[in-house]
Amino acid sequence: MPAKSTAKAKPQFLQARNLGKIPWLVHGFSTRAGGFSRVYGGHALNLGFTQHDVRETVEKNRILFIQTMGVAGWPLVTVRQIHSDLIYCVDRPSALPLSGDGLITNAPGLLLAVLTADCLPVILVDRKTRAVGVFHAGWRGTVNRIVEKGVGEMRRHHGSNPKDLQAAIGPGVRSCCYVVGEEVRQKFQSQFNYAKDLFREVKESDPVREKYPLLFLTARAPGHGELPAKIFLDLVEANSRQLRDAGVPLKNIDATAACTACNAGLFFSHRAEKGVTGRMLAAVGIRE
Repeated sequence: MPAKSTAKAKPQFLQARNLGKIPWLVHGFSTRAGGFSRVYGGHALNLGFTQHDVRETVEKNRILFIQTMGVAGWPLVTVRQIHSDLIYCVDRPSALPLSGDGLITNAPGLLLAVLTADCLPVILVDRKTRAVGVFHAGWRGTVNRIVEKGVGEMRRHHGSNPKDLQAAIGPGVRSCCYVVGEEVRQKFQSQFNYAKDLFREVKESDPVREKYPLLFLTARAPGHGELPAKIFLDLVEANSRQLRDAGVPLKNIDATAACTACNAGLFFSHRAEKGVTGRMLAAVGIRE
């Protein structure tokens, strides 16, 4: 049986500026601070059932997070995330596990949530119809247009006008740190005519090569002996662009959250911690 532990500090969670003043709304993006988990350093608020942590500890972290958000006792509704475009409209916790990457509701008293550790969490809120949604947008979900489809699902199920939606893109890996392969760029190019605006290339440098270039001369054609360029993807802009294309005004989109890979002391980051990391929750709900 694992040793009993206590949370070192109260959990910290972040809120989007455009959502914080909606009186009936509950929302937050968790950080790694102030939980019971010890496997990821200190007292971490790991909210995902990872292979490294103990299920009992994660459940305690989830209860603590919900209490900190001021909605103790609310059921937490999540999905088994599969990097898809599958979105569920729910009005109660499901008796069976749901596999997908998005949830929407207009039912009060539920806390909808997705797990992240570099992928983007996106929250949508309709102030007029009092409907909400939360989506997990990694590069695969983004290629599949999950947030764009999320806007459509809120319109279909809850009558949302995209112009009335408020959107918040939470903490995730940003373009400063998100290196991808050429195959990822090609997938975006096959789907979006603006794909070139989402990527940038940076030529890798090698101090030894620069100081002793003659050591690296080859008989190959010019350029073939050079180091490859790194390709960086702007996942935040990709999702912001989808929201705008779906009709959400730019002024209604908050995309100011920090980069998880740059700030691994505050957030869990799959990339910065080489896969040995916890998970954060992006959560949203409706008060009675």
